[in-house]
Amino acid sequence: MKHILVTGANGQLGNELRLLAPQYAESCQFFFTDVQELDITDRKAIYAFIENNRIDTVVNCAAFTAVDKAESEPELCDLLNHIAPGYLAEAVAAQGGTMVQVSTDYVFDGEGCVPYREEDPTNPQGVYGRTKLEGEEAVIRQCAGSMVIRTAWLYSTFGQNFVKTMLRLGRERESLGVVFDQIGSPTYARDLAQAILTAIDKGIVPGVYHFTNEGVCSWYDFTRAIHRIAGITGCKVSPIHTADYPVPAKRPHYSVLDKSKIKSAYGIDIRWWEDALKECMEGLH
Repeated sequence: MKHILVTGANGQLGNELRLLAPQYAESCQFFFTDVQELDITDRKAIYAFIENNRIDTVVNCAAFTAVDKAESEPELCDLLNHIAPGYLAEAVAAQGGTMVQVSTDYVFDGEGCVPYREEDPTNPQGVYGRTKLEGEEAVIRQCAGSMVIRTAWLYSTFGQNFVKTMLRLGRERESLGVVFDQIGSPTYARDLAQAILTAIDKGIVPGVYHFTNEGVCSWYDFTRAIHRIAGITGCKVSPIHTADYPVPAKRPHYSVLDKSKIKSAYGIDIRWWEDALKECMEGLH
C-alpha cells in the first residue's frame, strides 16, 4: 500500500487528485493537506508528518502562482516555490521515497517557435519562473527518485482560472479584448492529475517531463472556444497585442511543450485541448 501525501490539496490540481483518488483506493492511501493541515515552509513539521504517516510519495501541488504578484513578493514566492519543495524532497528521500514536483512553462523564455523539450535550455524571465526552476533543481538534488512535471495554462471546475473568468466576462460585457500573440496549450487539471496518478501507479521513472493537452492556440482562440461551447453570442471578442495589456511580469510568447517523453515513458494518451475543455465546461453548468 502506497502512502501518498498531496500538498496544496485545495487548489485546482489538488482537488482533481482528490476526485480521482478513490480509483486507486486498493493500492494507495492518500493524505490531502493544505496550509491548515501542513505548513510546507516548516521543515520540522514536514519531517514529522512524512515519518508519522509513513509517506513514500509526495505530490507537491502547492505553489505561489500569482505571476504578477510574484514580482513584488519575491521572498514569499521563493519560499513557497523553491525552499519548501526542497524540504519536502529531503524529508521523503530520508524515508526512501519519491516525489512529484509540479512545475511550469515559465521556466522557458518563450522566444522559441517549436515545442520545448525537457532538455532545452531554461531561461525564466520573472520571479515566478525563476523560483519554480530553482524548486525543480532543489527537488532533483534532494530526492534522486523524483519526477518534475511541467505544465501550462491550467484550468478546472475548481477555484479561479481563465475559463471561468472568460465565461463571466462574456456574459457581463458586450466586447472583450484578448491577447492573440501568446501561444500555448491549455491544460485541464483533471487530465494532468490522471497523468500523475498513472505515473505513480506504473512506477515513477525519475526525470523531467512535460504535460499539457494536445494542440495549440492563443488566449484569443481559447476565449473564442470557451464562448462557442457556452453558447455566448452577445460579446464581441477582439484580438489584442501583449503590448496593449501591460502587466508587471513578462509572459512567454510561445510556451508549447513537447510531450513525447511522458507519452512513451508511461503509455499515456493525451486528449486534444478542445475535447478536454468541453468536458470541463459540462461540469460548470
